[in-house]
Amino acid sequence: MFSLKDVFFAFVILSLLLLAGRYLKQKIRWLQQLHLPESIVAGFLGLLLGPQILGVLVQMILGKGAFFADGIFSEPIRAVWSQSPGLFINIVFAALFLGEQIPSLKEIWRKAAPQVVFGQSLAWGQYVVGLLVTLLVLKPVFGAHPISGALIEIGFEGGHGTAGGMAKTLGTLGFQDGGDLALGLATVGIVSGIISGTALAGWGRRQGHIQSITRRVGDVEDIPELSATETPEIRKRRAKLMQGLLIDPLSINFGIVGIAIVFGWLILNGLTWLEAATWGRSGVEVMIYVPLFPMALIGGILVQVILNRLNLSPLIIKPLMKSIAGLALDIVVATALVSISLQVLGSNLGVFVILSLVGITWNIVFFLYYAPKIFPDHWFERGIGDLGQSMGVTATGILLLRMVDRDNRSGAFEGFAYKQLFFEPIVGGGLFTAAAPALIARFGLVAILLLTTGLLLFWLGTGYILIKRRQLE
Repeated sequence: MFSLKDVFFAFVILSLLLLAGRYLKQKIRWLQQLHLPESIVAGFLGLLLGPQILGVLVQMILGKGAFFADGIFSEPIRAVWSQSPGLFINIVFAALFLGEQIPSLKEIWRKAAPQVVFGQSLAWGQYVVGLLVTLLVLKPVFGAHPISGALIEIGFEGGHGTAGGMAKTLGTLGFQDGGDLALGLATVGIVSGIISGTALAGWGRRQGHIQSITRRVGDVEDIPELSATETPEIRKRRAKLMQGLLIDPLSINFGIVGIAIVFGWLILNGLTWLEAATWGRSGVEVMIYVPLFPMALIGGILVQVILNRLNLSPLIIKPLMKSIAGLALDIVVATALVSISLQVLGSNLGVFVILSLVGITWNIVFFLYYAPKIFPDHWFERGIGDLGQSMGVTATGILLLRMVDRDNRSGAFEGFAYKQLFFEPIVGGGLFTAAAPALIARFGLVAILLLTTGLLLFWLGTGYILIKRRQLE
C-alpha cells in the first residue's frame, strides 16, 4: 500500500504543515483568539488541500483528469496519515506519567478530593446524557448506532488524540462512522470550550465569583509543574548513570517510552488471554476490542515506579519526555484531522449536532450548578479548569484556569494536576473510555446507561459526604 519512502515523505510533509499551521496562527488574529493548537490548524490545512475540498473544487472547475484533482497529496501519503493516529497515541499515553512524581492514592485524595469528584462526575455525566439522548432520540429518530452514546466522552473528554486512537476500535465494532464523528465532536468541544470558557470568565469577574487577582493571559507553559523542580543531586545522579554511554539522552528517553509500550502490550495480551480462558468462553468478549493506548498509560506508571525503586529515575529528563509526547500528540491530531471524512459528518449531521449541543449544555450547566457546592473555596477557579478539560484537552483546562488565576493564587492548579492521576487511567482516554464501545456493543445501551448512572451517583454521593463533612468541621 505504501513504502518506507512514502512514510518518510509523509512525515516530512506533515512537518511542513505544522510549520504552516504555526505561521497561519501568528498571522490570523481569530486563530490566536481561539487558542487553537497549531496541530489542529495544520490538520485543517491538510484537509483543505486534500481530495475532499481542493480535489472536489478542481474537479468541478477543470474536470476529473485535471492536475490536483485528488488534492496535492498522493494516495500513499494519505494512507500513511490515516494509520498514524492509532499508533502514535500509544506514545502519548505511555509518556503521560513518565518523569512525574507519583504520590500514594491516599495523598492524592487528601490534596484533591473535591477536584477528583468534580472531574469524575463531569465525565460520567457525559456518558449518561450521551447514552440517554441516543436511546430516546438518536436511535429511534435517526437510526444512529448505539455506540453513538459514548462519543461525547470520547470526543469531548478524550479529545482529538483519543478520538483518533479509537477510530479502528469503533470500525471493528461495526461503527464505521464513529471515528469521524468523534473527531468532529472533539473539534466542536475544544472550540466551544474556549469560547464558552472565555465568556464564563468575563461573567465570573462581573459577578464577583473570581477571588484571585489576575493579570494578562500569557502562555500555557507558565503554569508551575506538578513535580518538584529538578535538584542538583538528580543532575549529578544522571551524569553518573550516563557516564561513558555513547547514546543521546533523547534516545534513552525514547527507549523508556518503548519499554512502557511493551509493558502495556504485555498487560493487554495477558488480559485478552485471561478473557479467552475464562468469561470469554461464554461469548462475553471485551478485551479484544480494547486498544493498546490505555494499557500503555499503565505501563508508563509501572516503568516510573520501577525506575524509582531502582534509583534510575534521573534517566528520565522531563523536558525531553514532554517533547516526545508533544510531538506524538501533534502527529495524532494533525493526521487524524487530515483523514477525517466530511461526507460522514454530512450524512450524520443530525446526530452530530444533537450530540454537540447535549455535550456542551451538560458541561456548562453542571459547572455552574455543582462547582459552587463541591469546592470549599475559589469554586470558579477550581471548576473552570475541569470544564475546559472536559470539552477539549488538558491544555484547554490550564488555559482557562490561567485566564482567571494566572499566578495560581487560589492553589487550583495543584488540585487540577493531582486529579489527573486519579482520572486519566479511567476516563478521558483511560480504561473505561477504551472499553465503553465494546461494552455497549455487548450488553446494550440500557445496561451501560444504568452502569454509568450508578457511577455518576456514586461520585455525587461521595461529593455529598465531602460537603457534609466540611460543614461539620
